[in-house]
Amino acid sequence: MKRPCCKGVLVVAELGRVGYADALAIQETMLAEVQEGGADDMLLLLEHPPVFTLGRNAAESNVLVSPAKAAELGIGIVRTNRGGDVTYHGPGQLVGYPILRLKERGLTVVGYVDALERMLMAALMDFGIATSSDSRRRGVWVGRDKIAAIGVRVSRGVSMHGFALNV
Repeated sequence: MKRPCCKGVLVVAELGRVGYADALAIQETMLAEVQEGGADDMLLLLEHPPVFTLGRNAAESNVLVSPAKAAELGIGIVRTNRGGDVTYHGPGQLVGYPILRLKERGLTVVGYVDALERMLMAALMDFGIATSSDSRRRGVWVGRDKIAAIGVRVSRGVSMHGFALNV
């Protein structure tokens, strides 16, 4: 049975610490349910054990440790189907995976990424942290340091992946 999507409906699920492969499987399941109209738009909030994720076009040379050293440190390396480059995920980092029908929310892909940046910047400003963004270097920045990474994938008009906020 199809469920209606409205601009104001967003189910938030706080998942705790979840391995990257498990979180990806959850996203893919929820993506399919949202695409088919069987679930409301949602936001998955979680943290990952240490892992480097590489976006579709990321060069492995952008991971600044060797695979052997990463393994020695207990850090996984996973290529994924999102946009963006290399992102480190680890304990204490807030990861958000919005699974949203973009068209129903009046968003293009670029508009969605812009909205994610604005949302993160507004949240950080609530804590007195001044930030900036740059359309040539996606993410949210404090000076020259990245405080939040953004990498998304859109399939059949529905988003997955999202943001990682260093808290």
